[in-house]
Amino acid sequence: MKRRPLETVLGFAVLVVAVGFIAVASSKIEVKAIEGYPINIIFQQAGGLENGSDVRISGIKVGTVTDRYLDEDFNARVKAVIKSGIDLPEDTLAEIMGDGLMGGKFVNLVPGKSRKMLKENAVITKVKDFKTLEDSVSEIIFLATKDSK
Repeated sequence: MKRRPLETVLGFAVLVVAVGFIAVASSKIEVKAIEGYPINIIFQQAGGLENGSDVRISGIKVGTVTDRYLDEDFNARVKAVIKSGIDLPEDTLAEIMGDGLMGGKFVNLVPGKSRKMLKENAVITKVKDFKTLEDSVSEIIFLATKDSK
């Protein structure tokens, strides 16, 4: 077979672009484990939350979900790691939210006003449970039909 120099140059260019794309993509996503302190959150429903999901405050990633399981009372217990240097007040509110209709779920933390801070392995029990789309639609239907009787 006869090799053409143009095909070799184009093949090399494609490889360079692919390596560049991988380098940019890996710099934009955080794939390394977050160093910090563990916390626990107790929800009634985990609502599709996965291991590796973000923990955010005001839309900024401050931690990662590391585990989810049912506790002895059949509540969804979520373990997460919060970045060192982020001190959360004891009255912090946790809620599961979604990134749009097709996006993944994440834990949103709303820091409270307490002067006492959460310690390592503390438990957050002040939560807003996840509502599915079906739950929201059924509430709207109930409210709309409640006054018609």
